[in-house]
Amino acid sequence: MGVIYLVSLLLGITCMLLLDHRFRLYFWRGPKAAAIVTAVGVLFLLAWDLAGIGLGIFLRGEGTIATGLLIAPELPIEEPVFLLFLVLCTMVLYTGARRLLDRAPATRSAKQREHV
Repeated sequence: MGVIYLVSLLLGITCMLLLDHRFRLYFWRGPKAAAIVTAVGVLFLLAWDLAGIGLGIFLRGEGTIATGLLIAPELPIEEPVFLLFLVLCTMVLYTGARRLLDRAPATRSAKQREHV
């Protein structure tokens, strides 16, 4: 029972990667750049978490769905996995939205030309 959260995060990451693969949005569009952006994003957010933990702002809550394994005081093993999911999800959503927005004006312009 104590791995439900971790498994859910890994399932979410898998789904994001499948979506990414299907539409070639992030890792399958530019794997080297995506790996760098993902690593920088996760490291930045992890540093943010560690600063919050050091200041006593962030505390680990007790939960039956978490493993209970800590990689540092108040930092559960699930946290870096969650941060990876967060960065990946953000970048897939951003690149997908960017693609849709880039296509929208061209479609409107073509329709406007038909009516002229």
